[in-house]
Amino acid sequence: MTEPVSLGEWQPDRNLAMELVRATEAAAMRSTPWIGRGDKLAADGAAVDAMRRFLSTVNMRGTVVIGEGEKDDAPWLYNGEVVGNGEGAECDVAVDPIDGTRLTAEGRPGALSVIAVADRGSMYDPSAVFYMDKLVCGPVGVGVVDIRRPIGENIRALARAKRVDVSDIRVAVLDRPRHEQLIADIRAAGAGTRLLMDGDVAGGVNAARWDSNIDLCVGIGGTPEGIITACAVKALGGVIQGRLWPKDDEERQRAIDAGHDLDRVLEANDLVASDNCYFVATGITDAEFVDGVKRNGPFVRAESIVMRAHSGTIRHVTSDMDPNRWS
Repeated sequence: MTEPVSLGEWQPDRNLAMELVRATEAAAMRSTPWIGRGDKLAADGAAVDAMRRFLSTVNMRGTVVIGEGEKDDAPWLYNGEVVGNGEGAECDVAVDPIDGTRLTAEGRPGALSVIAVADRGSMYDPSAVFYMDKLVCGPVGVGVVDIRRPIGENIRALARAKRVDVSDIRVAVLDRPRHEQLIADIRAAGAGTRLLMDGDVAGGVNAARWDSNIDLCVGIGGTPEGIITACAVKALGGVIQGRLWPKDDEERQRAIDAGHDLDRVLEANDLVASDNCYFVATGITDAEFVDGVKRNGPFVRAESIVMRAHSGTIRHVTSDMDPNRWS
């Protein structure tokens, strides 16, 4: 039996992302019959089943460290599940078969199927603290923004760095009651908001892209989604900062018992220690950087984005598949 190797040592790893995209395509394809039908559990179940089946063919020895897991009480793609065909590199795997189940169920834009992969042991373990206060922006924000500062200061600093008026800055925030004051502060600073119904990963990736209409993504969202987003941010050269945000005293105590410093600011290298990481996403419904699954004549078209942090490579993949032969 050969000794385990890392993704960096495993020579065929350049092909890994193109294998992973088949799994996100499968999840997106299988969830599309449920778009707009109001049943997010059925959509998620179809996506999970399809992603799991395709992951079993991928050339890796993966362990799911961020899955449907305890948060979603899912029977498949749970934390600790072993995926891949048992060959190739040992790696951490983070999955979100549908980032935006409600968006899918209601037929709204912005739903994605997402996978991130990195060297084994390199992804952050949040110890069941499910939420994190986050800040994400593109490369212009490196050394400019800081989550510890008031949002108005960050907006003004980013506007200066971009050489634009504050009124040109657009900030994405999840539309939640907990963000009422944050939204008011953003608007009081003179910037505009882009309120997200859901789609924590898509919001962060959009903020990190140089060609996006979103300049900054802030607020309290999922910790697992933050770690997945960090894989994309490392490829894009942007900024991600986060602080764990326990939702109650029990979760706070669990975090303290696990040794977490709740005041610590976690940056990209804290969330994903390896530079050899991948981010793969396929559109389910139209998102800003990928289109959703569409019928294209006799074919079904899926659009994906594939990023590798080590090389900084970003690929856009369009696949046309005959639904009568697709598997």
